[in-house]
Amino acid sequence: MDVDYDGLIPNNVGLNQDLAVKKALESWHPGYLDWWNDMGPEGFQDALVYLRTAVSVDPKGWAKFGYVKMPDYKWGVLLAPAVEGRTIPFGKHKGEPAWQEVPGEYRAMLRRLLVIQGDTEPASVEQQRHLGNTAPSQYDLRNLFQVNVEEGRHLWAMVYLLHKHFGRDGREEAEALLERRSGDADNPRILGAFNEETPDWLAFYMFTYFTDRDGKFQLNALAESGFDPLARTTKFMLTEEAHHMFVGESGVSRTIQRTCQVMKETGLEDPAELRKLGVIDLPTIQRYLNFHYSVTIDLFGADQSSNAAIFYSSGLKGRYEETKRGDDHLLKGDGYKILEVKDGMLVEKEVPMLNALNEVLRDDFIKDSAGGIGRWNKVIEKAGLAFRLTLPHKAFNRHIGTFAGVRVSPEGRVLSETEWQLNINHWLATEEDRAYVASLMGRVVETGKYANWIAPPAIGINKQPVDFEYIRFN
Repeated sequence: MDVDYDGLIPNNVGLNQDLAVKKALESWHPGYLDWWNDMGPEGFQDALVYLRTAVSVDPKGWAKFGYVKMPDYKWGVLLAPAVEGRTIPFGKHKGEPAWQEVPGEYRAMLRRLLVIQGDTEPASVEQQRHLGNTAPSQYDLRNLFQVNVEEGRHLWAMVYLLHKHFGRDGREEAEALLERRSGDADNPRILGAFNEETPDWLAFYMFTYFTDRDGKFQLNALAESGFDPLARTTKFMLTEEAHHMFVGESGVSRTIQRTCQVMKETGLEDPAELRKLGVIDLPTIQRYLNFHYSVTIDLFGADQSSNAAIFYSSGLKGRYEETKRGDDHLLKGDGYKILEVKDGMLVEKEVPMLNALNEVLRDDFIKDSAGGIGRWNKVIEKAGLAFRLTLPHKAFNRHIGTFAGVRVSPEGRVLSETEWQLNINHWLATEEDRAYVASLMGRVVETGKYANWIAPPAIGINKQPVDFEYIRFN
């Protein structure tokens, strides 16, 4: 599983022995660089950035750190090591040898899964391309760029599979991944959350905490796939994804820490008074949280889905940590409780689990998301403050599935449209909130300096000091 770094495309898939795919990827490469230069981080393409680059798939030493210009970053194609004798762990093909080639009957479904996953990767880069101009520190700027280049590498991961296994169709889909644009009226990205703006750094931290966490769960489900190249690809992608969620959790935590510090020093709790001191009040952080959480849980899809059942039964996409579950991995007679609105109340009903697999994955995500909220609340608790952040109810502000268009409070109470309109500004970030947060977003790039609204990190990246020179500007 050594990585070949001699050619244009670093890889551990033997491209030198697969000349047709190598040629196809080399032909795709100039278009990728054009996309990166047009839609990647704005204004920093010539800066030397202290980035980690994957150089192996060995968990003990898979990456190295060093200064590199982002357009020169070594994007590569890396698959986790093959598991000898691996069998399909779920669905009607359970126990059969994992597929090394695409089964003909599942070709269209697999291609769709690859395209949807692949489309999210460049979309997030596009959403974040302006953020470098308002970075609160070199440390944060470097973390943004690390997320961006790794999302670019994840695009390469999906494009390799499209080129390798889907012929002309795959090549056309790979081109289309470079043609769609986040938020474009005529040719938008496939999933709604990836067409939302990321206008400020608090939004970026919430995105990387919640929406990259959706990525974690989707990738974990694909890492169980009976199609072995996809399983191995996503397994290695998860190694890089962990840092993206760290950026989000630590960024929000440091924002809360700075706000609590000012509250403790001044004795102030009124959001208007705290805003005069240039920090982000805790109720505004809650409203940002509510928005990004609710947009993200829509990404899991409808709570009942025949497509999800087909993906599972066919062995294409499993559940989170499928092989650790103690059931029969067929689920034909199993049920799962979901919510519906009945007589103005949210009530549970049981449906076949196969049809509720989107909801199963969403509920796993919700449990996982709660951990970070608890850690953020410990920062507030340590400061001696009574305020606590909460996850809103999963029916709140939904636009997909049973709750699309249903008005539900963060506590889970079904509302009239009038009640919703009266309270929406208490629950979701307002234009005033966003304008205030935007007003704090001044560019801080002096080594070791941090914007007033955020605390420095406890430690630097790769055990470097907090005041390390993460960016070298030319």
